[in-house]
Amino acid sequence: MTAPNGPRWTQDELRRIGDAEELQVSSRRADGNLRPFVTIWGVRAGDEIYVRSAHGADNPWFQRAVAAGVGAIRAAGKERPVTFELVDPARAEVHAAVDAAYHTKYDRYGPQIVNTVVGSHATRVTLRVTAHD
Repeated sequence: MTAPNGPRWTQDELRRIGDAEELQVSSRRADGNLRPFVTIWGVRAGDEIYVRSAHGADNPWFQRAVAAGVGAIRAAGKERPVTFELVDPARAEVHAAVDAAYHTKYDRYGPQIVNTVVGSHATRVTLRVTAHD
């Protein structure tokens, strides 16, 4: 599917990424090279992919992703260039959907772990990950 601002995720990519237990993300350095990939949790909510920093805004991978705005994601044996975009904390409907997706996918790990990526504290560390070519 292609959005007006360029390519988006295919349904197959959404399914694969949504089903993947873990994702790997990397931000792009100023010289164009990718930084080392970092393994994190991520979810599909609707036709979008989201990731959150479990350790707040000071987490180095999160800071680099926000600063660079571009990078790559690996999941389910595929790698794809992406953009990282902070989600406005006021977008309550988006954050509710992302919280629900994290709960559905990861609640089996228990509340102590899942609560690091859900709730009001997680809204300021939510990135929408959008595919691009």
